[in-house]
Amino acid sequence: MSSSSNSKSTFQSFSTSYSSSSINGQTKSHSETTYSDPSGTRVQRVTQEPGQQPKEERFEVDSSGRRVEGGAQMGRIEDVTDKEGEEKGNDGAYEERMEEEYAKREGGA
Repeated sequence: MSSSSNSKSTFQSFSTSYSSSSINGQTKSHSETTYSDPSGTRVQRVTQEPGQQPKEERFEVDSSGRRVEGGAQMGRIEDVTDKEGEEKGNDGAYEERMEEEYAKREGGA
């Protein structure tokens, strides 16, 4: 067997770090998640200062080390409270389909 010199790298790395400090009852926190593969690195950073909403920053660096502006993995901060109602509706429909499926399987046993 001969090894091909143009085989693609399958390198992948994932890391998460979190830190929190409290001074006089005021808590400050910082978390960072980094995912790297041959195409580049994606970073999500969340910082929360005392008494403020968390700030989220996402960015991507390509394989040559250049920061990609508005890359495919970049997302805007979304208010998840808007989606809760929609998700519950979808979950209800999913649960009904699962119950029907189990009923079919039990009936056929």
